[in-house]
Amino acid sequence: MKRQLLCGALMLASVLGANAQKNMAAPQGGKQISNELIGIFFEDISSSADGGLNAELIQNGSFEYSPAERDGWGPGTAWKITRPGHSLGTIEVHQQDPIHPNNPNYMRLIIERTRHFHDYAGFAGFGIQNDGFDGISVKSGAKYNFSMFARNVKTDAKSVRIILGQPQGWGKDPKVLAEKTIKVDSDEWTKYSCELEANADCKNAFLLIISLTTGVMDVDMISLLPQDTYKGHGLRKDLAESLEALQPKFMRFPGGCVVHGGGDGFWNTYRWKETVGPKETRRGQKNTWGYHQSMALGYFEYFQMCEDMGMQPVPILPCGVSCQGTNGGWNMWPTQAQDVVSMNEMDEWVQDALDLIEWANGDATTKWGKVRAEAGHPEPFNLKYLGIGNEEKISPEFNERFKYMYDIVTAAHPEIVIVGTDGPGSHPGNPDYENGWKLADEIGIPILDEHYYEQRDYFMKSRQYDSYPRDRKTKVYLGEYAAKDKKLIDALAEALYLIHVERNADVVTMTSYAPLFARKNGTSWNPDLIYFDNERPYLTCSYYVQQMFGQSSGDYFYGDCVTISDQDKSEGEGMLQEQSVVLNTKTRQLFVKVANATDKAKKANVDLSRFSIKPNAKKTTLSGKADDENNFDQQPIKPVVENVQVKKQMTLDIAPYSFTMLTIQL
Repeated sequence: MKRQLLCGALMLASVLGANAQKNMAAPQGGKQISNELIGIFFEDISSSADGGLNAELIQNGSFEYSPAERDGWGPGTAWKITRPGHSLGTIEVHQQDPIHPNNPNYMRLIIERTRHFHDYAGFAGFGIQNDGFDGISVKSGAKYNFSMFARNVKTDAKSVRIILGQPQGWGKDPKVLAEKTIKVDSDEWTKYSCELEANADCKNAFLLIISLTTGVMDVDMISLLPQDTYKGHGLRKDLAESLEALQPKFMRFPGGCVVHGGGDGFWNTYRWKETVGPKETRRGQKNTWGYHQSMALGYFEYFQMCEDMGMQPVPILPCGVSCQGTNGGWNMWPTQAQDVVSMNEMDEWVQDALDLIEWANGDATTKWGKVRAEAGHPEPFNLKYLGIGNEEKISPEFNERFKYMYDIVTAAHPEIVIVGTDGPGSHPGNPDYENGWKLADEIGIPILDEHYYEQRDYFMKSRQYDSYPRDRKTKVYLGEYAAKDKKLIDALAEALYLIHVERNADVVTMTSYAPLFARKNGTSWNPDLIYFDNERPYLTCSYYVQQMFGQSSGDYFYGDCVTISDQDKSEGEGMLQEQSVVLNTKTRQLFVKVANATDKAKKANVDLSRFSIKPNAKKTTLSGKADDENNFDQQPIKPVVENVQVKKQMTLDIAPYSFTMLTIQL
């Protein structure tokens, strides 16, 4: 136990800015805080992955949709037969001799006739069509990579026309935006590919795969990807760039309830090993939010994304305990429907954790390091954090399994910082909260993950971390939180609370707003940080608050540099204004932040006498009316950035309903 506590303390020293020795010396009066306070949490909820961050434009390209995922769904969902030129044929779903057992379904095209009249001048052939996710958005001059696995089953090699088309009305041939013809000539599964360049913009394009040759052909793993993805790694560029602009220090993934199967139980648990190989070998499964997840966005892509954005990966693994909400179990409170594996099966779950560490950090000669290297990343990812469990009810059965897994993993890898969980609803007095902290104190968990979603008043009034003990070995990760609306006043409530968290960032080392993404017409949770459709994202008021805090990370907090005139209290104990000064000793930047959630203008008296500041600074202001919010039609709330002159002693005018930040160079 002592060794575990020592390792956790040593790792947390780096979290709390131990590397400041190499940087500028911090003036007196500051408190050392976490320099990894602002991160992101990605969960595949509200179609965040397929049809979202995953740049793939084809829906159900592997024909694995199932009625177990959504009523009325099946392998042919999102596909339709196309018979131009009065052709004849049919399609059948097959599972004999698939590309890989993890991807059992494929589509067989039985082509009987490719045209009715030899002199037919229009489209001809028999095939299938996919409209993507509410249409395929293409841009003029943009290039797209098409690929599919296919095999020629009967008769001659197939001449197959690949077309990006735009609908022109019923009974009319589509406008051809791009096309290529490929020859399917092998009777074994073979990957065929071509490049398509669009000749016009189109928001509702579709993909046609049309055989010009009669006979039988099998197809699977059909893909259409823009060539222009985020850093060439298959992520939708505008969505990924909106994350990068937050300047997050870490990313927690893949969930959330997705981790332990949510309401579906163990059969639907997320298993990372099925998400790191070639796409055709990955096993898609039901998403706990009611749709299919192809795993094209898997652990390899998550780790690559973290590396590309300079974030620490924080993967979360299940620990042999299901969600207590399984099969409607939330309605069974206080007993609920938590299932557990027997203790003699726990070694499988533990081995998953050990193998993940080897996959992420092992060299290419190790079993799992070799899998990573073969996927295109020979160098280790340098995993530092590992989460065990997500929001499980902290029952005796959970404690037994968590401790078993925790002890083995920390003994094998004392360098890994373990993130635990204290269940849903992380408030003092909640039984899971109390039991979670009891377990953390007992075994010395380095970091405990707290979650809560509340009305804005909570974030205006509560200052719960002021009372957390300073001598505790366990630090806090506020892994999921949000005010329950997306107006400016809600974002300001979150800003007030984050300043409180900053003040307590010797105890709270990490935070991440949740959920992150939501697709228009596919949203299963509100509010979210970023909404999007096929054309663009829109950024909420809360997004800009997160961005301003991400831009102003540091390793020392100063609480006595700013005072605000006419302090207004909300109903209760909380303040409607908060202020902080944060120093980043590495970048030699000083950040002065003031949040004002009142309808009155304020004056902030700033005293920076202890710092050697330069006069040219940047002022960022987020302000508007309390009920303003951004949406697809309009985005009135955006930060305004201006160059200003600053002095060691000065007064700032603070607008009503605003969040103001000065960025000062030292």
